Amino acid sequence: MTSSPRARVNFALGAILLASGARAGALEEIIVTATRNPVALERYAGSATRIGPDTVELTDATHAAELVNRAAGAMIQRGSGQESLTALRSPVLTGAGACGAVLVLEDSIPIRPVGTCNVNELFEVNFEQAVAIEVLRGPGSVLYGSSAVHGIINVIPPRPDQLPEFGVAAEYGSDAWRRLRLAGSRQDDGRGIGLAMIATDDGGWRDASGFEERKLYAAWATALGQGSLKLSVSGSNLDQETAGFIQGEDAYRDPAVARSNPVPEAYRDANSLRVAAQYADASGHALRFVLRRSRMDFLQHFLLGQPVEDNGQDSAGFLFTARPLALAGGELIAGADAELANSSLLQFQAGPTTGGPPAANEIRPAGKHYDYTVDSGVLAGYANWRRALAAEWSLEAGLRLEHARYDYDNRMIDGNTDEDGVPCPGGCLYARPADRTDEFTNLAPRIALLWSASDATTAYLSLARGFRAPEATELYRLQRQQTVANLDSETIDAAELGLRWRADAASLDLALFTMDKDDVILRDSAGFNVSGGRTRHRGLEYQGDWAFAGDWLLSAAGTFANHEYRFTALVEQGEQITSGNDIDTAPRDIHALRLRYGGARLEAELEWLWVGAYWANAANTARYGGHDVGNLRVAVEPARNWTATLRITNLLDTAYADRADFAFGSFRYFPGRGRAYFLELGWRKD
Repeated sequence: MTSSPRARVNFALGAILLASGARAGALEEIIVTATRNPVALERYAGSATRIGPDTVELTDATHAAELVNRAAGAMIQRGSGQESLTALRSPVLTGAGACGAVLVLEDSIPIRPVGTCNVNELFEVNFEQAVAIEVLRGPGSVLYGSSAVHGIINVIPPRPDQLPEFGVAAEYGSDAWRRLRLAGSRQDDGRGIGLAMIATDDGGWRDASGFEERKLYAAWATALGQGSLKLSVSGSNLDQETAGFIQGEDAYRDPAVARSNPVPEAYRDANSLRVAAQYADASGHALRFVLRRSRMDFLQHFLLGQPVEDNGQDSAGFLFTARPLALAGGELIAGADAELANSSLLQFQAGPTTGGPPAANEIRPAGKHYDYTVDSGVLAGYANWRRALAAEWSLEAGLRLEHARYDYDNRMIDGNTDEDGVPCPGGCLYARPADRTDEFTNLAPRIALLWSASDATTAYLSLARGFRAPEATELYRLQRQQTVANLDSETIDAAELGLRWRADAASLDLALFTMDKDDVILRDSAGFNVSGGRTRHRGLEYQGDWAFAGDWLLSAAGTFANHEYRFTALVEQGEQITSGNDIDTAPRDIHALRLRYGGARLEAELEWLWVGAYWANAANTARYGGHDVGNLRVAVEPARNWTATLRITNLLDTAYADRADFAFGSFRYFPGRGRAYFLELGWRKD
């Protein structure tokens, strides 16, 4: 297949890195996150998708879901603006700990410290100008620790030598969408400096739902001794008006209701900054150090009284991998990670609650509800050993020991009074535990057997454990009469059988998995945060490519899965969970089909996405019927170093819901956007 015009004039990327789903016959795909050292995909005993630069650029994503959802087993549901909820070999997870089930990395470094994740945190990374996005499915805790439960999303930014000397692109789209992208670099005597930045203004397709967003990534790289050093800075700023759920069964089918916003006063303001240093030498030693800071305040429009939350974290992380060592006839990779963090949360309500029944209003007083800080520390050691057993067989075994400590400081009156110590009738809703320390120690093993019949065919069997320590909000943001949350770490035990096959013009990846998760944290019918939930996750994932007729590529990816409850309980809001029921928001079928053309001056992709039906509540009494949506992307090279791109999303103007939920006795939805158009013109100088 000839090189696409986007690959040649892509101002943000510049390198030709083949991606799974982008080119057939890409036998040497590299998965950086798999072992914390580059490894060819056929040597990795697990499920992974690499979304490479051609695909990142042609997709021209307006939201992380448009890229991550290209991977089998992934389904990010869009909220308002840049908000999201993630499913990765899992149901769509919600609640305080939802973000702790999938680990988000930038350049193989976690973007948040343990215990302070944000369910929307993908908007903090510059995925729009990434050189690749890697999606690893299944537990990754041996090498990455807490939160790598259901999988890992690694956003890989460009190195200076992967950027042009200068590039610019301007984009305009439906509903006053405007976006400007800039990139530049300079190379001099083994040193390089590069910059990629993006500015987006969106008028919002729903009422009072626009946002302004800015992202920056800068890097300096040089040879140093027998290795290489890279320093980088990443930053983001988001000012967003937020649209809430629309109410009523099938409300998303009414265009006027879909565009409405029941909470026009809602907003989200967030910013983040990360400074990282990475050094790797020729022998295989790798050292990463990062400083992180993030702040966010938003109106909790989904709560009675609509309190404002203001949260933040400052942290430093250290990740070390030693050079591979010969051991017992094999190769050992070992290292240590350490982290220190300070996080804070303040929840404040300006006036009395008036939006609910009198009994509900009076337990939600005005003033401060929570005001606390948490000093946390994490220390971990890990080792991963690999040995060839025979000409076609190899064995891999790994182990991680991780200890996390939280020191919590309540800056208000203990208990569930108002901020002045005045009790509510029957007790106020918001409860504040006394100062305390919590510690969590987790051990995560992994063992895998890999069979390689040739460079074209490999199979593997892996057994692994993943874990996550409780989030700070699960431990210290309590309700009603709860004074202590004695929570355990969530764990997941997974078995996976996989097959990979490659030919000159075709490829196929299959993965059969089963996972059992224990000590799932939930809020029970008394409003207490408790451990003890159990879930089971089983399925088959596939992805394949077929190149034909010279410049054409047909790709497919998807999953057949069953995610079910394995316990029975009455939980918050009186919702009944029954063992054997499907977990809500867990479609059994998610599929994608893409037809792509890549000629000398034209590249185009027609994409079809299908989300199957799913239950909208845990009781399995309310159901969303699913949907399918088509998208079209076309890029042309009208002149040397120029590119023009047209994207049409929701090509057939299908009425659908990005998210369907059933709560408080009614259906509610985040409606899917109707047909939208985006046109971009770009120029670069090499």
